Amino acid sequence: MKGRDFLKLLDFTPEEITKLIDLAAELKAQKKAGIPHKLCQGKNIALIFEKTSTRTRCSFEVAAYDLGMGVTYLDPTGSQIGKKESIADTARVLASIYDGIEYRGFGQEIVEELAKYASVPVWNGLTNEFHPTQILADMLTIREQFGRLQGINFVYMGDARYNMGNSLMVGCAKLGLNFTACCPEKYFPNKALIAQCQEIAKETGAVLRFETDPGVAVENADVIYTDVWVSMGEPAEVWRERIEELSPYQVNTALMAATGKKETVFMHCLPAFHDMKTTIGKEMGEKFNITAMEVTDEVFESSQSIVFQEAENRMHTIKAVMAATLQQRDNARRP
Repeated sequence: MKGRDFLKLLDFTPEEITKLIDLAAELKAQKKAGIPHKLCQGKNIALIFEKTSTRTRCSFEVAAYDLGMGVTYLDPTGSQIGKKESIADTARVLASIYDGIEYRGFGQEIVEELAKYASVPVWNGLTNEFHPTQILADMLTIREQFGRLQGINFVYMGDARYNMGNSLMVGCAKLGLNFTACCPEKYFPNKALIAQCQEIAKETGAVLRFETDPGVAVENADVIYTDVWVSMGEPAEVWRERIEELSPYQVNTALMAATGKKETVFMHCLPAFHDMKTTIGKEMGEKFNITAMEVTDEVFESSQSIVFQEAENRMHTIKAVMAATLQQRDNARRP
């Protein structure tokens, strides 16, 4: 993987994805044991964040420091990308200074264009369409919990049209997990992407399902996963529609019990509206007379919840991606 970009899991084989998870597990064990692993000593990376984030920024920065690298963080006010300077020009300038570039922001076409013109690896920290570093962390977490990925019954509850639903479906198809999206039909993933994942699933043994009935969807589930109902950047007026249409798909104690398995775990990419202790949560709770949204506090704080193990694994898997792609700089790989 030396010199390669990490833009979406569709670009990688199951074997390559598994190697990244294996490397993440190895680097995690070394960190826990206090063994230094400065595999990228002396390199420098740029982090472009058009959308802010707690986990993604902290994970990239700590992972980079552990690998021996310097980091420059560019927030929405710290870069002229797409405003005063084209994406292509930004890519070429940053590639002449840095050894790798991370982008977290809007359309997938932006990170793809960065990668096209940069002569160093470009990593996708999140776009509207895909969130590949999150899925690596999710898969490492599931493997730690169950000892395997193949054949795990994975259910995603809620809006499956965007980066998390898309990426989890791709990740499950690639690695042989049985994926179910449970939501109203209008929230199902893109049909073209479903068809692409169905073809991948034929090779890996994964089964993909799309259900509207929560009780049917979660039967025999090993993992129940959800995400916020309204994403960053969406207008305030969508809250009422999402709360009304997705409330039947809330992850609560009854839904967890409906799996028929005590071993079922709950996962969430965070942040989560499991209580009303945030500014937005308090505002929406008062406005719509609710105390939780996509997951109840009882489930979020239960012994079945592995969300903080999952959050920690963001750093270990991001570290693996950077270590794997930065071992060699190839300035001649693109025109």
